[in-house]
Amino acid sequence: MRVLIVEDDPSLRRQLCDRLTAEGYAIDTAADGEEAAFQGETEPYDAIILDLGLPRQDGLSVLRGWRESGLNTPVMILTARDHWHDKVLGIDAGADDYLAKPFHVEELLARLRALIRRAQGRTSAELRAGPVVLDTRTGTVTASGQPVELTAYELRVLSYLMHHVGEIVSRTELTEHVYTQDFDRDSNTIEVFVGRLRKKLGVDLIKTVRGLGYRFDPAPDDSR
Repeated sequence: MRVLIVEDDPSLRRQLCDRLTAEGYAIDTAADGEEAAFQGETEPYDAIILDLGLPRQDGLSVLRGWRESGLNTPVMILTARDHWHDKVLGIDAGADDYLAKPFHVEELLARLRALIRRAQGRTSAELRAGPVVLDTRTGTVTASGQPVELTAYELRVLSYLMHHVGEIVSRTELTEHVYTQDFDRDSNTIEVFVGRLRKKLGVDLIKTVRGLGYRFDPAPDDSR
């Protein structure tokens, strides 16, 4: 899953980027409001973490602009402003969650997982499809009760497909949500990751929909 972190404090921005990357997210960052507004409108994110006190354009203005343009990506406000009035302004502007500084990173991670779950209409931290279970809290995967070791990119591909179980996901969409903005993207590598996942999971749940992409389908099917 791909996340945009908008934070003007370089130390905190780097800390969050490193931790979320270690948790399996593809991370892009922005240091000011104008950059954030542009990235949010032009790149497909699964969630956005947005600081309010930004240079060049404040976070609330950025958020209002996104919502007015029809952007429905879930947004968590991250700010030192902890007064109830500021929370109301943020939520009314279109925020989905509000976390005041200072904070524990574990709480941010839990709230981020919940944001993404709710956006997909899910309530459980575990993604289940047929015999495959992905625990979004720990990044662990099991197939028929047996642990499955995945690389970071294999986990990102599997996570995105399981968040969209039953839906057709194109290679381009997978590429956009698995890699960061500055990565040299190659949609052909997605086919490699899918092939590895099929072998490692030991079950044929990732179907190839010819000319369209892939579908994670727990229903039995003889086609690929």
